[in-house]
Amino acid sequence: MCEVFQDKGSVGCQMMATVRSERQNQTVLLNVLSNLGLQKYYPNKLTLQSLLEVNRSSIYENDILSVEQIPFYFLRKLFKINAGCRNYTRLSSNHEEIEDNFDLLDIYTEWDLENTVHPLDLIVGLFLCADSFLQQEMALKMSLCQFSVPLLLPHCNNNCTLMVWALREIVKEWCPHNLCQDRGFVESNIVQAKIPFFSFVRLKNCSLSKSQLLNCILSCGQQNHNIFIHRDMEGGALTRKISNTLVEVCWFLPCGRANLDRFPEPITFANLRGDIFESFTQFHFLYEVSNAMFVFLDKVEDKEHNILTALQDAHSKLHFVINRKEGALEDMKSVKKTLQKLNLPNSSVKIKDSRVNMAEFSLRLCEAIRNSLSYIKQTMSMENMLDKAIELGLSVDENKTLDQKKTAKDIMTGVNEGSIAHYKKQQLPLQGENWKKLSQLEMKECRMYDVSSNGAEHCKAKLQADKSLIWEKQNKQKLSKGMQDFIVTLSTSDKEQRNVFLKWMKLILNSHSREKLTALRKKFKEHSKTKDAKLIAKIDQELLDSSLGVEHYMREMGLNYEVSMQSGDPTGKFSHLPGIAAEMLLDGYPLELLDGDASNIPEKWVTAVLMELHKKVGGKSNLVVLTVLGVQSTGKSTLLNTMFGVHFPVSSGRCTRGAYMLFLKVGDDTQAELGCDFILLIDTEGLKSPDLAQLEDSYEHDNQLATFVICLSDVTIINIAMENATEMKDVLQIAVHAFIRMKRIGKDTVCHFVHQNVAGVSAHAKNSTERQHLLVQLNEMTQIAAEMERQPSIQAFTDVLSYNLEKNNWNIPGLWHGTPPMAPVNTGYSEAVADFKKNLLETVGKERSHDVSKIPHFLEWMSSLWKAVKYENFIFSFRNTLVAHAYDNLCKEFAQWEWEMRKTILSWQTVAESEILNANNEDELEPLLTSKKSKLSEEIQLQKSIFNGKLSDYYREKDRCVKLVEKYKSDFFKSIVSLSNEIEHSVRTKLDRVHEVKIGLKKAQDIQQEYYGSIENRVLKLLSDFKNVTLSDSQLKKEFDKMWTAATANVPTLKEQDIPAYILAFLKKHFSNRNVNENFRQINNLKGFGMNPFKARIDHVDSVGKKLKHLWKGDLQIFADNVIETATMFVLGITKSNHDYHDSLSRDLLLTVDDLLVKGHNHHQTNAQFEIDIKLHICGIAAREFLKLHQRFLLKNDPRAQLEKYKDQYLLDFLDLYKKTDHSQRKANDFVQLCIKPAIEDCINSCLGTKIVDTILRSSLSMMYSTPSCFQYSIQEELLHKDDFKSFLKYICHYETYVREKILFHICQEMDKDNALYKLKKDNTEIVVDKILNAMKEASTMQSDDDPNILKLVKKMRNILIEDIVIPEEVQQRTLFQIQSTCKSFTKSFITSMNTLKETLFVELTNENTTETLNKLKINPQNELFRRVVVCGQQCPFCKTPCEAGGKEHKKHHAAVHRPQGLGGYSNVSTDVLVDSLCTTDVQSNSSFQNRSTHEKWVKYKDYSTIYPDWHIPPDATREASNYWKYVLVRYNEEFASKYLAKPANVPNNWKTITKEQALQGSKDAFSIK
Repeated sequence: MCEVFQDKGSVGCQMMATVRSERQNQTVLLNVLSNLGLQKYYPNKLTLQSLLEVNRSSIYENDILSVEQIPFYFLRKLFKINAGCRNYTRLSSNHEEIEDNFDLLDIYTEWDLENTVHPLDLIVGLFLCADSFLQQEMALKMSLCQFSVPLLLPHCNNNCTLMVWALREIVKEWCPHNLCQDRGFVESNIVQAKIPFFSFVRLKNCSLSKSQLLNCILSCGQQNHNIFIHRDMEGGALTRKISNTLVEVCWFLPCGRANLDRFPEPITFANLRGDIFESFTQFHFLYEVSNAMFVFLDKVEDKEHNILTALQDAHSKLHFVINRKEGALEDMKSVKKTLQKLNLPNSSVKIKDSRVNMAEFSLRLCEAIRNSLSYIKQTMSMENMLDKAIELGLSVDENKTLDQKKTAKDIMTGVNEGSIAHYKKQQLPLQGENWKKLSQLEMKECRMYDVSSNGAEHCKAKLQADKSLIWEKQNKQKLSKGMQDFIVTLSTSDKEQRNVFLKWMKLILNSHSREKLTALRKKFKEHSKTKDAKLIAKIDQELLDSSLGVEHYMREMGLNYEVSMQSGDPTGKFSHLPGIAAEMLLDGYPLELLDGDASNIPEKWVTAVLMELHKKVGGKSNLVVLTVLGVQSTGKSTLLNTMFGVHFPVSSGRCTRGAYMLFLKVGDDTQAELGCDFILLIDTEGLKSPDLAQLEDSYEHDNQLATFVICLSDVTIINIAMENATEMKDVLQIAVHAFIRMKRIGKDTVCHFVHQNVAGVSAHAKNSTERQHLLVQLNEMTQIAAEMERQPSIQAFTDVLSYNLEKNNWNIPGLWHGTPPMAPVNTGYSEAVADFKKNLLETVGKERSHDVSKIPHFLEWMSSLWKAVKYENFIFSFRNTLVAHAYDNLCKEFAQWEWEMRKTILSWQTVAESEILNANNEDELEPLLTSKKSKLSEEIQLQKSIFNGKLSDYYREKDRCVKLVEKYKSDFFKSIVSLSNEIEHSVRTKLDRVHEVKIGLKKAQDIQQEYYGSIENRVLKLLSDFKNVTLSDSQLKKEFDKMWTAATANVPTLKEQDIPAYILAFLKKHFSNRNVNENFRQINNLKGFGMNPFKARIDHVDSVGKKLKHLWKGDLQIFADNVIETATMFVLGITKSNHDYHDSLSRDLLLTVDDLLVKGHNHHQTNAQFEIDIKLHICGIAAREFLKLHQRFLLKNDPRAQLEKYKDQYLLDFLDLYKKTDHSQRKANDFVQLCIKPAIEDCINSCLGTKIVDTILRSSLSMMYSTPSCFQYSIQEELLHKDDFKSFLKYICHYETYVREKILFHICQEMDKDNALYKLKKDNTEIVVDKILNAMKEASTMQSDDDPNILKLVKKMRNILIEDIVIPEEVQQRTLFQIQSTCKSFTKSFITSMNTLKETLFVELTNENTTETLNKLKINPQNELFRRVVVCGQQCPFCKTPCEAGGKEHKKHHAAVHRPQGLGGYSNVSTDVLVDSLCTTDVQSNSSFQNRSTHEKWVKYKDYSTIYPDWHIPPDATREASNYWKYVLVRYNEEFASKYLAKPANVPNNWKTITKEQALQGSKDAFSIK
């Protein structure tokens, strides 16, 4: 009907047919998409980001069990660049069963149709559902696999889209034959390249496979590769449902070798799916843009004849490819008719018949194509086809992006007007020379190679001033118009527009850079052969200057933020930029981590961006960091791209250096398995570039980069290409150093070696020897590196890492399957990489799932690591903030466990002392003491085991970053042993003293007991004499006095001993095995010693010269004063007790002094004379104090005085017994007052010390006393606020004394607060009184109420309380002498008296001040707290900063902050000026020091550990870390100089600008106080 009517009706009829066709097509399309599970993504809703997620599907390959799985299985394979991805278009299950069952043939056909999809339908469906960025990535991956890619994509509305935007990412390299002599090549974006365009179409009747023939043509010289899908491929015979009218393109690209190349220049091959009649618009478009069109046909129908003969210029452009069948004469007539009409030359007609096979015919066709090339006068690029497409009514995908394209071009206005270097200076000024100078200055400041005559601190100050000046210049730079527009465009809320804009920026800049850099790269290659380092460096710089990409704009954006932060503008106009960059990271864009051009990290920018990302993901930012390292051009980026489907740049279009990071989201189904939320990929520039090897800083640059990324990573992949084995040795050496450094700080790293270009099924077995050889090399490198790193215990690579020859080595075949550029990616490469990825992630999941860090931890690690890299010398044993936090947390826990152990043993000690003092006779004492010592050993072992268990459990926990403190593990275990030995020794000593006290008391008590017995007998005799006589009270008292006088007439007194003589004798015995001078031997007494201040003399050291001049300004004197003060405090602590003198006290005193002298010997190098003199001085002090102790003991235990003490009681007993008065209540009162009250007071004094410590540790001071570091910060904060020179001086010169005083002050302050001490004592009193009352009640239940044996009752009570209080039996007997009462009556009276006593004690407690109480305590809380904060007492040999390391047996002393050495009294030998330099600065520099420890020889500060191997002095963590002590020196410069008899320090000017607030903040940061 439509053919008959040619009027308006016919047009309407055609429109109706078109509408019906479109509806049918849409139905078909939706059915296909629904079957594939893609309908929800149509149109263009499937995102690239969703494909990059790391989940189970992306790691593991399972069977295809449903059609809905086919598209994503294809995509995952495609993203792994697996050329076999098009073969997965059918279900995996039941295929064989159905195929083998001939009875089910019909069912098989039905199953096959339902469960299989045509590969082209699959590709078209995915392109229709993919967003524009996924389309680009798919096209790029397909191109790498040497697949054809869509040029015209059909829609269901009979229209199609020109896919120029989708093909924009494809960049190809080729070598035309006219360049092969010069070994030149062309690199171009395929859309922009002007390449001859050949189209291949067919008529309706065509039995020859056009696609198969094209594959033969394009695969010449290669193994036949199916570039175009054809009917003989898997799934290719199915009926196409939605891919008819599709136009695909691929490219032939010559490699420059005539024997391999079919064609001498590149050609675009376009293939139209379906015949020209059903795809007329596509056909028309192809004809218009083609240089030649090849029409495949068997015959020509009339409609086709009309179409073909209507074509213009057909004579020169059209070619016929005729498949002549036998006997098909009519078909040939139709062909001849059309040929005659077109007047085509014979050369434009190629006929295939049955005598010619496909391979032969493809050669003929190649010849025709070559001939056509010679007639081509001009070519058209794909991007120039847009107008023709629009003219024909085709859609163009790129038209949706024109606004962003215009914005990008506007931003880059000026790029073509001059050099790129000039453009960058104008538009991107912050990353220019000033940024590079800043980096260089930072490096100089860290390494301090060239120190001027003014000293290290002045040099550092000069560098800091230069840096500040450059920052000021940077701050004055105005934001360029281009950067303004760039930032504004990125700030849009429309994410898609932003992404399109960035893509255009990238495409345009890449294209521009390729044009500019080609000549420079050629020039660089030529001159690199000359070995002219200066010329190579110059051209290399030109390459850098001429390189321009999106990363340069992003870098500029980051530097704008960095500068604004540096200038103190946190809320300025750039504050929103980190949020934008964080969104970009989440969208899959890489972020520059390390600027390779300047060798620097914009830390504030990177930190801000990642913290924004951390916030955006709600804190769920657990990371596993993975990096690939290897020699340049060994396929590192390609390996990462293939493993994870990402798109790190691999082309040589631009010269990019440094390191980039990219975040990959981990799927919900894999997070628990991998233990992370993101995988962070780090891609770096290649190492050991042979062209840059001539440059003097090349190796240093590689070393920095490799060390940085390895130490930053959880997993390191070392990429080894067989042809780069020599260069790889250097990379391995660097890697081994990095692994050792990380092991030293407890960071575990997984390392895999990937051997590329290893082919063959037996490669793994055959390369066993090579792997073994690699391990031998690694072991050799490890030994060398370990020696350099001063780790002699490391002898093999397996000592550093968990390494398995089989599991940590991977053989990967070559990337290309044939000769590029026409070679597809080797499927074996893709499969091997996928297998490697699966095994690697499984390993990560098993080994690191509990040891991952979140973004804040990663940033702290990065910052500290970069600092360590800048300092260059890792012998400083890298210690970052995370390590510091982990170490401090361990110290806090360890201190708490130590206190729990001490408290337990102290409690046990108190009980043991009570039992010894409660012993009734001397015969029991020795066995009891032996028994207690034996039980002590058992208790110590038990507590040590508990302690070890807690430490072991701590290290087993995975959420405390314990790996970072792994290297301290043995130190802390040794500290437990040392602590146990120390506590055991201390308790044994105290038990011995209690034993000695008991024996000493026994002597006095025996004398007293003799006279008490006599008195009691005389009292009983008086009672008997006056039994029947009535006397008044006065008469009775008179008779009693006569008796008392007679009974005590001959009571002896205790003789005072010559305590000073005993001490002198012990001291001489102490030196008996030493060669001492005659003067010492002639000393007869200690009267004159210790009376006057001790004076350090010149003969106290053996070597005295001008280099020791500072010694006589107080250094040795300060040391001596500290020793004397500590010893004196030890003596005074002992004299607080009620014990008598014993030689063990002198022994313990001298042992204490010896410990102090040993600690200071290395620094002060004192001789024997100093030791003799200072011990004489100390013993002189001790002699007087111990004599007072002895005299107090005699006075308290004098027999006559003790007898007189009980005279009144005996008198009352006598009167009561004479009068037969009920004295039960009086006796109970006496017993309570004379026996129970002292016992209660003694008990409280025994346990109150630990209670006070516990109170302090639970108070507001708990953090202060948690670790030595926290205590240091708190003390320094107090000092700063107090602002008193004398306090600072005492803190520096008499540190331990100052600390003890401060602790005492804190105890008094805390105990006075809210009556805390009174409450403690009151609570303890109530506890003890309740125990006594309960004991009495319990004892009374063991006797009848009317039992008169009160002594038996009291003895039972004493036995119940034997572990709690000490009630001397002799006192009890005297108090209860001749008591006349019953158990019931006495118990009642006792309870009444106890209640009265309790109230009395409460009143007395309020009247006693804190100092009085502390002086009575048996366990000194001051000493216990001192032990927590002063672990070892060592001070820095240069600046006297105290050690803050935890655990008594730490191998290395260290401190968070060191001081200017002048604060410790050091001055310049020649000028007498106080030294202003810090040892933390000096250890970076080439400066030297000289002292007694070096035997007067000059030693570089860098080598300080050779002189002081037990000290670890790293450079300051930050520039502000030492601000505190710089401020102090400036504040009291004159005072310190006067004190040390020196001239004031010549401090750098910038120190004078430090405020008190900055000083405190510096201290807070240094001690990691939040």
